[in-house]
Amino acid sequence: MIKYREILRLNDQGLSNRSIASSCGCSRNTVNNVIKRADELQVSWPLKDDITDTDLQNVLYPEIGKSDLRKLPDCEHFHKELAKSGVTLSLLWHEYSETCRQRREIPYSYRQFCRYYHNYARVSKATMRIKRKPGEIMEADWAGQTAFLKDSFTGEFNAAYVFIAALPCSQYSYVEAFLSMDTANWITAHLHAFEFFGGVTQMIVPDNLKTGVVNASSTDPIINRTHQEMAEHYHTAIMPARVRKPKDKANVERSVGIIST
Repeated sequence: MIKYREILRLNDQGLSNRSIASSCGCSRNTVNNVIKRADELQVSWPLKDDITDTDLQNVLYPEIGKSDLRKLPDCEHFHKELAKSGVTLSLLWHEYSETCRQRREIPYSYRQFCRYYHNYARVSKATMRIKRKPGEIMEADWAGQTAFLKDSFTGEFNAAYVFIAALPCSQYSYVEAFLSMDTANWITAHLHAFEFFGGVTQMIVPDNLKTGVVNASSTDPIINRTHQEMAEHYHTAIMPARVRKPKDKANVERSVGIIST
């Protein structure tokens, strides 16, 4: 525990905060805060002999003694809420804090709130909620390896480029091959994917290919005009993956590997 009595005694003797901190084994910030707090509450040396450091702590920092009265978060309830679309730990903490204030209870800080939830998930072996929600994102890309179609009459092999779209939450994928990777086939592939999935996601995360992204940039990417018009028509948003950041579209990359194999 901080030596509150000794700090006040040495301060009364005119010692500097650095000297007090060295003598009491604490930081100068702690010494400064204790002295400032004591001045605000008009607590000064000399003190009665029966006043202990604990008594001074309760006077100077009464909130420390009330830490056990804080409202414990209902981690089981929050774990179920995280499964809903658009729900985050930050949002749950704000709702938890507001509820505590309405009931005149003391909430935990966001950091402690997260610690309680992560401890709950680890101890109870609850599955941590993935960051992606159902219907939130569709990742799209062309497979790196080219497939081939053999003409049954001439025996000629024609290159076939495989389009893959994946939903991160369910890992559900759509695959279709095209004879070229032009813009028309890129848009057609998206439309067929929407039809296959039965809807349009809130965002589309494509790779930085020219049919989707004219100029790749981490701050201001330029989307292909036709691709952008498609997004506006279907009320979705294009969020290109960052250059050389495959984890931005990890799910479609995984599907690409499976399809290529």
